[in-house]
Amino acid sequence: MRVTNKSLHESVVSQLNAVSSAMVAANQVVSSGKKINRLSDDPVGLASVLNLRSSLANIDQLKRNLAMGRSWLEAGESALTETENILSEARAFCLQMCSANVGSEERSNAVEVVDGYLNLILALANAEVGGRYIFGGTKTDVAPFLFSGSAEVMFQGNETPFAIKMGKNMDLAVGRDGEKVFGDCDFDWSDPGAGHDNVFKTLMDLKNHLLLNDPDAVSETLSRLDEHLATIRAAVSDTGAKVLRLETKELILEDLRLGYTERK
Repeated sequence: MRVTNKSLHESVVSQLNAVSSAMVAANQVVSSGKKINRLSDDPVGLASVLNLRSSLANIDQLKRNLAMGRSWLEAGESALTETENILSEARAFCLQMCSANVGSEERSNAVEVVDGYLNLILALANAEVGGRYIFGGTKTDVAPFLFSGSAEVMFQGNETPFAIKMGKNMDLAVGRDGEKVFGDCDFDWSDPGAGHDNVFKTLMDLKNHLLLNDPDAVSETLSRLDEHLATIRAAVSDTGAKVLRLETKELILEDLRLGYTERK
């Protein structure tokens, strides 16, 4: 069969167009640095890219969660450490008021000092971060501790600590159940023998002992303050351990992010 000049010309033009298209595509790959610029370039590869984008978006969300968690932990640690300092100071002051060299007038005047400790710790128990309360469990929009006019402190939070998501099926509690830190508030506040695990009740009782000029009762308060200090220090230590977990997770996510970005 004889090949006409027209057929030969059309074949050459077709091949030239194909080469030209290939060169344009190659130039796009070089200039953009991307193998896939259109859906038709590599449908299977595009699906992989979309999966990588989804993974990167998930990592970015987790990193935002961790940043928020860090702010919660740092604020909580600060409040707990300051509470520890105040209780240590209160213990030293209590020890001073036990001395036989201290008279009734001095003990009476000391009530105002203890009242200052009480108000400071109450403010720390209602510490906030970003307008949300740290020690109220998951009820972060309400001040967890309320000092009523009848000399009682009420707990308005719950026992489930506020947590952030660190990964699939992995949460980290960054808030706290305030009653586990400062003591259970559900008892008869008028009973002198009740609420011994409650920081606020301990300081209120100390005020009464000082007013009554009862050095023996003041001395007995020391063991209660020691128990509160142990609880606060355990919470500070636990917070430090959580910060380490969070930092480890941040490093892992950053490595994953770099790997996914390079593959994409």
